[in-house]
Amino acid sequence: MHVFEVLADPVRRRILELLARCEMASGEVVDIIGAEFGITQAAVSQHLKVLRESGFANVRAEAQRRLYSVDVAGLRAVDAWIDQFRNFWEPKLDALATEIARGKRERRIAPIAKRSGKRA
Repeated sequence: MHVFEVLADPVRRRILELLARCEMASGEVVDIIGAEFGITQAAVSQHLKVLRESGFANVRAEAQRRLYSVDVAGLRAVDAWIDQFRNFWEPKLDALATEIARGKRERRIAPIAKRSGKRA
């Protein structure tokens, strides 16, 4: 499954958001996702499996619990794909930052015009 197919699903994106905050037991993920999306434990488990197999989540056993965390491998794949477009937007963002700084500097330097008339 392509990384963007994995991320296209809102349930999987939400699971990743949860795991980005902290490592979570599968039962915790099931409780939260089940409440938010109205899906069963089996459905949540299937989403966790997809995340594991596609390199977005790690799982480790701790006694009877399965603890999930984000695996950066999947995120690296996304970053690598996006990287090909950085040359397109970075110069534009740099130019925007320059214009913002110029505007701030001009406001600091320019004298404050005196107001006349009544306020609405």
